[in-house]
Amino acid sequence: MREAAFVKQNKDKWLTFENILKKNTEMSPQELSDLYIEITDHLSYAKTFYAGSNTERYLNQLAVEAHQKIYKTKKESKNRIITFWKDEFPLTFYPYRRILLISFLFFALFTAIGAYSSATDQDFVRSILGDAYVNMTDSNIENNDPMAVYKQQGELDMFLGITINNIRVALMAFALGLMLSVGSIYMLLNNAIMLGSFQYYFYSRGVFWESVRTIWIHGTIEISVIIIAGCAGMVMGNSILFPKTYTRLQSFQRGVSNGVKIVISTIPFFIIAGFLEGFVTRHTEMPLWLSILIIMGSLCLIVFYYVIYPKQVYMKHQLAKQSITN
Repeated sequence: MREAAFVKQNKDKWLTFENILKKNTEMSPQELSDLYIEITDHLSYAKTFYAGSNTERYLNQLAVEAHQKIYKTKKESKNRIITFWKDEFPLTFYPYRRILLISFLFFALFTAIGAYSSATDQDFVRSILGDAYVNMTDSNIENNDPMAVYKQQGELDMFLGITINNIRVALMAFALGLMLSVGSIYMLLNNAIMLGSFQYYFYSRGVFWESVRTIWIHGTIEISVIIIAGCAGMVMGNSILFPKTYTRLQSFQRGVSNGVKIVISTIPFFIIAGFLEGFVTRHTEMPLWLSILIIMGSLCLIVFYYVIYPKQVYMKHQLAKQSITN
């Protein structure tokens, strides 16, 4: 490519980036890093084909300024944790909303398969849930307390055990994304088949509504976050499969970084789910309106933070960018 064509093709992008740097606009470290990588790619190209040119000198200066801003931005502030959940994570997560939808659709499909398999094969539920659990729950149903399993363990022990186990499942769903996303989908399959079998089992015993109003007190957040963890794994796996304009290594590094951020974002929600399962779900005698309130409140919290809020932050950020360039 001739130098003039190269400049014409990328000039607007360079000028936008230069304005952002000069006006000291607040940006997430990840976004600055992405811009910096793109500028350095252009610089490498200019050094190869236009060595000693004004284009090379300009891009070199721009890369130096970007590096200095990134270094400054990376200094930890007192509000680093708040900034992560308030701005950095939503901006990171917004481009992956379609992957989140795919993760949800996979989970819904596998749940339906689990329920259908249980309906057509009497032994399927026992093969998934285990004879001990099914026998125990059958006994609880006969004693008019189908959800008694949530009352057997101490509250604190149950909270800690469930929370640690859920975080372990999320980490596995993410880590298995290294298998080109197939591993994460497999984790979704395992959990969804179990859920479908679990819910059909209670339906077949005539206590479906009792199970829903009890189990989904904690399950709304727990299941949602497993889906999000699967999304994180697919973000990493897809970064290997589809590097786009980056080198495969650069794309993988971005995929790992962004996937880790997604997993980190789920930890507070797993703690909330563990707390609900350990301290609240056991109270099966609670009023129906309170159960529904907790379930719907949990669902609204997840939808807002992972679907609505990232879009709000992204649009606000785009408006700030436009005001700088105009």
